[in-house]
Amino acid sequence: MRADRVFAYGATAGLACDLLLGDPRRGHPVALFGRAAGAVEHALWRDHRGWGALHTAVCVGSVAATAALLSRITRRGPAASIALTAAATWTVVGGTSLGREARAIGAALAAGDTEKARGRLPHLCGRDPHALDEQQIARAVVESVAENTSDAVVGALVWGAVAGVPGLLAFRAVNTLDAMVGHRSPRHRRFGWASARLDDVAGWPGARLTAALAAAAGPDAMGAVRAWRSDAHRHPSPNAGPVEASFAGALGVRLGGSLSYGGRIEHRPVLHGTGRPVAVGDIERAVRLSQRVTLLALGASVVGRSLFQRAAQRRRGLRGTG
Repeated sequence: MRADRVFAYGATAGLACDLLLGDPRRGHPVALFGRAAGAVEHALWRDHRGWGALHTAVCVGSVAATAALLSRITRRGPAASIALTAAATWTVVGGTSLGREARAIGAALAAGDTEKARGRLPHLCGRDPHALDEQQIARAVVESVAENTSDAVVGALVWGAVAGVPGLLAFRAVNTLDAMVGHRSPRHRRFGWASARLDDVAGWPGARLTAALAAAAGPDAMGAVRAWRSDAHRHPSPNAGPVEASFAGALGVRLGGSLSYGGRIEHRPVLHGTGRPVAVGDIERAVRLSQRVTLLALGASVVGRSLFQRAAQRRRGLRGTG
């Protein structure tokens, strides 16, 4: 069976598993990778960029090599290849869990239980929830839904379209390492530099596709495009900027502003400044937009994989006639 069809069937099955089952509650492969990466960090840590680059190469390279070996082993059996792709897709995407956490916080806010919402917010993002009021919590949730739609779904599908199972798993490894060591803490300022930069590169195409699909799937396409063009470049993250700006414009809300990470205050630019403040009801709207973007991303990745396959066949044909 052709590789593009294997990817189409496997990715669709993997997203269906995520929709029906969500993330595994125990023994999640990403959590296992995180523990392994932590052990490698313990062995290699030095306050030096070179050692951090080695840590990144060992962790991501091991995942990519293992995935490539498994793909090679299952290549001759279409059913096995589809099953491997489905399992890899289910492992790396997290759209259902993202929506569940966002909705749980939204339900707590709607019930007036701000303390419960604060308690659940760290499940979704890393910012400090204790000083946030209802509106600020809702804004944090919408921003996290936007960014994680790219990181936890679309980016993985893009790299799956490019490189199959190795692309899916390596992207998730890169994204996980960035969350572990890519932040600018004193311990990881140098050691995590390589992971953070690699995550920026790996996330670039998925972020732009997410922003484009949010504009296409959202209630205000032109608002999304205008916010993307005018405000995205002002965000400190080259990938979160386009995604959050596009979601803000599509939903007609204002994102950005001051936030706190681990006691450190950041003053981020306002995205879609003409929008209204985020309300609790916008959490559900953001989740639904994320779901529509996911479905469109699946279609785009399947088409992209088919185009890659055809281009590769043409190149082989040209070499054969040369």
